[in-house]
Amino acid sequence: MKAVAIQRFGGPEGLEVIDVPAPTPVAGQVLVAAEAIGVGGADTLIRKGGLTDYGFKEGHVPGSEVAGRVAAVGDGVDSSWIGRRVWAFTGMGGGYVEQAAVPVEEVLPLPEDLSAVEAVTLGSSGPVAHFGLAHARFASGESVLVRGAAGSIGIMTVRLAARGGAGAVAVTTSSAERGDRLRELGATHVLDRSGEGDGDAPEGYDIIIDIVAGAGMSSFFDRLNPNGRMVAVGAVAGLPPADFGAKMMAAFQKSLSFAVFSTATVAAPDLRAVRTGQFAAAGRGELPTVIHELLPLEQAALAHRKMDAGEVFGRIVLTP
Repeated sequence: MKAVAIQRFGGPEGLEVIDVPAPTPVAGQVLVAAEAIGVGGADTLIRKGGLTDYGFKEGHVPGSEVAGRVAAVGDGVDSSWIGRRVWAFTGMGGGYVEQAAVPVEEVLPLPEDLSAVEAVTLGSSGPVAHFGLAHARFASGESVLVRGAAGSIGIMTVRLAARGGAGAVAVTTSSAERGDRLRELGATHVLDRSGEGDGDAPEGYDIIIDIVAGAGMSSFFDRLNPNGRMVAVGAVAGLPPADFGAKMMAAFQKSLSFAVFSTATVAAPDLRAVRTGQFAAAGRGELPTVIHELLPLEQAALAHRKMDAGEVFGRIVLTP
């Protein structure tokens, strides 16, 4: 079968289509024939070589989620899974493939009214947004700033904060056009990437959800209200400066908090329950997904090029 691997760390040109043996599900696994593959910010960070300390090596197949139909099952798995439409979490890699063998506990049936493409725009990003806000102890009436709101995690955070009764939902983004689209999704204030540009925006925020990180993250500590909380749920711009905590110490009397968040720390039943609920809501039209573009699997490098250029609003989806 075809797969896309990171043959060289660096630019998108390091992604290459390769032929690999089709997997056979072992005990406890199902084989998913992929119909849609999500392209996430973590994929680009791994491709750039930014996570080699976590064990990623050249030759790695990126991608964390696929959706499609179960084609086969391994020993110990109920055969009723065969033929069912599912979303599947492939871990921190292994998703840019035509077929994926996945532990059955990482597979979730899809509602009939939710497409495979919609599922991979929501399957990972929706729970990150939900639990990221929970990690920040978000409560109705609080002001929220979403830094880097144009991607799938940012869009879902905006939607959930607005639905949760936030007093204000500000976003940082790169253009007025994107800002207008984010307002339609629930944003009340639109700022540029530096956090400026809207004279009516709150001077401070109770919560900042940061998907960007990178060199500019430190400057946003100044925008937290007393007892404010910043939670980093991504790092699409890379890691922050080593001394970024000095900003918090300089504002010692404001009692600020900083945390990182990963859904890897969420109990499996809780994660499954939230994802199931979000899939159902999306199927009913209550939680619309935002799809930037569909591209064939062979054009994964183009998808990454668009991600690197900041052209993507929502999620790019690859189709085998």
